[in-house]
Amino acid sequence: MSNRNQEIGQTGEKAAARFLQQQGYTLLEQNYRAPFAEIDIIAQEKNCICFIEVKTRTSLKRGLPRESVHHVKQQKIISGASFYLKENKIFNRQVRFDVIDILISGETPEITLIRNAFGTV
Repeated sequence: MSNRNQEIGQTGEKAAARFLQQQGYTLLEQNYRAPFAEIDIIAQEKNCICFIEVKTRTSLKRGLPRESVHHVKQQKIISGASFYLKENKIFNRQVRFDVIDILISGETPEITLIRNAFGTV
């Protein structure tokens, strides 16, 4: 990934974290690394553990940011979430997979939260 793409991604992740906190989420982890996956944000909303993939773009030339969270990426996130839950001995909790779609084209990023974007553990 180029430095520019990394900067855009980091900017998006920071904006996503602020957005989630404003929405009442409690951040548990950012850039969590499991042996086979990285999860951008792990947060709690009420009694639900949310595994959140953040996708940021500066234009729609390649489609909506959320469209790049394909099946293989989803499976990696689900595997990483399963590892996180076992590692932290979290059982019998509601789990959800969300995607935050960010478009940075003007002064203020456009942020869209897609709850229950895909699968289950």
